[in-house]
Amino acid sequence: MSSQAASSASPPPPSSPPSKESLGRRYKFIWPLLIAVNFSIGAYLYTRTNKEEKTEVDEPATAVSSTLPSTGISTASAGHTSTSTPAIRDPVKPIPVDQQRELLKWILEEKRKVKTKDPQEKKQNNEEKALLKQLIRAKSIPYL
Repeated sequence: MSSQAASSASPPPPSSPPSKESLGRRYKFIWPLLIAVNFSIGAYLYTRTNKEEKTEVDEPATAVSSTLPSTGISTASAGHTSTSTPAIRDPVKPIPVDQQRELLKWILEEKRKVKTKDPQEKKQNNEEKALLKQLIRAKSIPYL
């Protein structure tokens, strides 16, 4: 009986051999779609960063218009009226000389931690550090 069961249970017919095509050729219709999607994402990110850089330049104008009370005036006309009426600001309190020196020392320490990549950046960093050292050593710190 075991011999009949073994002979009747023959192995299944071999399946078709795996295709020898590479994945790139097998899915060749996906490549143009993938390239188009990547290009559109890159273009979106590029334009978004350019808009952010432009808004940073225009930031002072928006800061003035945000200090105005909301009266239903459009931002274009609010920016126009802000030139005729200056915004009221709190008086700036001077920072004591001791705190200024501590702040300058902290900035100098942070400048020392910076790792520069090119010689021009290193030169600029060295100039800034030299200026900070001069300010720290000075008897009086100029009010900025």
